[in-house]
Amino acid sequence: MGYYIRVLGKTNPTITVDRLIEALRSENLKPSMEIVDGTPDNWKQLLIKDKDKRDILLIEKNEVIEGELGQEEIKEFKEEIVDCKPASATKWLLDYFDKVKVIYAFQILSTVDSDENWNIVGELKSKIWRDTEGIIQADNEGFSNEEGYHILWQFSANVTGPWHMAVKDSDDNWVKFKMDLGNKKQRQDFFEGKIPEGSELV
Repeated sequence: MGYYIRVLGKTNPTITVDRLIEALRSENLKPSMEIVDGTPDNWKQLLIKDKDKRDILLIEKNEVIEGELGQEEIKEFKEEIVDCKPASATKWLLDYFDKVKVIYAFQILSTVDSDENWNIVGELKSKIWRDTEGIIQADNEGFSNEEGYHILWQFSANVTGPWHMAVKDSDDNWVKFKMDLGNKKQRQDFFEGKIPEGSELV
């Protein structure tokens, strides 16, 4: 089925193929794009190819409309996060989901095997994320807030390494920090919605 990253947008502006190409060229990235479904100004599926013409990324756009796939995805997300931690993030996300207008699903293909190809994926994700005023979801990781900081734990138990996270404080503001995902004490503090002891505020 592949690995997916999704942008869940509160707004649904027109993001044309030309605007995506312009964003990539500004970073000196020049992949090719094939419209699988739709038109250059109103596409539903877009296939991205690297400089060697290999398929590296499939982007699918789904509006959150009754009876459509986007609405079904939101329903699944709501069910999926009920028991996730911290509870404050779950509460915030459940409220946020009701505001989502569009979901962009990025299927990362196995040919994303170089820094340049990952840069292409990252720039397209960032462009769509900024334009839709959205949040980010990644398979087997969890969800971010609107600033891109990770707020909900869906990692595997054996995950390690530094990660930028955020929790809500007593005034309902996000507090941002960098923690060690493999540190069990820091992990437990995060589960409880606390700033982990020994983490680095950012």
